[in-house]
Amino acid sequence: MSFAFVFPGQGSQSLHMMDGFAAHAEVKATFDEASSVLGEDLWSMLQAETPEAINATVNTQPLMLAAGVATWRAWRAAGGATPSLLAGHSLGEYSALVAAEALSFADAVRLVRLRAEAMQQAVPAGSGGMAAILGLSDDDVRAACADAAAGDVVEAVNFNSPGQIVIAGSKAAVERAMEACKARGAKRALPLPVSVPSHCALMKPAAERLAGALAGLEIKAPAIAVLHNADVASYAEADRIRDALVRQLYSPVRWTETVQSMAADGIALMAECGPGKVLAGLAKRIDGNVKCLALTDAAALSAALVELA
Repeated sequence: MSFAFVFPGQGSQSLHMMDGFAAHAEVKATFDEASSVLGEDLWSMLQAETPEAINATVNTQPLMLAAGVATWRAWRAAGGATPSLLAGHSLGEYSALVAAEALSFADAVRLVRLRAEAMQQAVPAGSGGMAAILGLSDDDVRAACADAAAGDVVEAVNFNSPGQIVIAGSKAAVERAMEACKARGAKRALPLPVSVPSHCALMKPAAERLAGALAGLEIKAPAIAVLHNADVASYAEADRIRDALVRQLYSPVRWTETVQSMAADGIALMAECGPGKVLAGLAKRIDGNVKCLALTDAAALSAALVELA
């Protein structure tokens, strides 16, 4: 059976999100490996009483990378079949590249920590913003951002599903764009509680730092094709993968097109490899003919093993 695995990104984290995999030794071992690389206990962060630590960008990114890779390793250790395609939403692209054996896990852990630090440092705290726009076409959201920019940065950055788009940029411009979207007929315009305006032009300084880190990193040809956010295309060459990761920081996440591309390639079944069910929900809105399972715990993984056998 031809199927795909997709990896969630920042925003899907929650306390105790991996507790449902307690019976899978690979999961805790993966977190132990990431913790050793960073010199801090990531698993303990998930067991805390409050979510402040896991919601800090510098922690969220390695935590979500570890969660995606841990779930993938549990799948493979249980005899799970190899998917035809991989993709990840934003940060999830790094989990996909590790699963595809293009990036080593240790290198990816160091890379996403640097990525998070660079993103946080690129824009002073409180000066950037993001908002979800619901019920408006892609073109109308783009036009509203253009109208509202007034010399500042505000762009459509996450095309998550038809009628669900995220904008990002300077705080004042995002607020103006929210009003412009509502004036054009958006059902809702909701500010998002984030500290970094991801995937917009304000991230270009962070992209430069990321490019420097990637330059000396070994990247192999993926054993499984990975669709990249920036292009909805897969690459075998290391330099093209590096370039796609750099551009991803300041380019839109084209998730609607990613799912549509998979469907066009004959993928009718997908599995969300990591905590939460965000991508499963988006897949249903993008193409009702594509079924997406969510591997949120050991029971869900076992059920998927049967369905994807």
